Amino acid sequence: MLEIALDGSAKGVYQKEISERQRISIKYLDSIISSLKTAGLITTVRGKKSGYLLTRSPKKISILDIYKAFEPEIAIVDCMSCNFRCELSAACAAREFWSGLNESIIMYFKTYTLEDLVVKQKEKELN
Repeated sequence: MLEIALDGSAKGVYQKEISERQRISIKYLDSIISSLKTAGLITTVRGKKSGYLLTRSPKKISILDIYKAFEPEIAIVDCMSCNFRCELSAACAAREFWSGLNESIIMYFKTYTLEDLVVKQKEKELN
């Protein structure tokens, strides 16, 4: 997502370029791209040599949006998962602690955007 956001060209970023810059295999990148397309975060540019573009501004894509392309929820411990059932949860002080931490992480993911990462990356490239 960061590679695509940094590019900014109308032709999009080619999969081979992303693979080389991020040092990941094309096969693994295929899986990542598929999940991002299914989540509606990226699209393919039409044409003979098609690249990938963001579907909306990096300012409007939260890190939580990206995370959810791969995982249905954030659950720091098993008992935070929607599918987990525990008979002791109502009387569990530890669960309250984990719930608060889990919510803090979710809020951080919501408030941090792809644009924030773009800015930080450009700062690092200047140094």
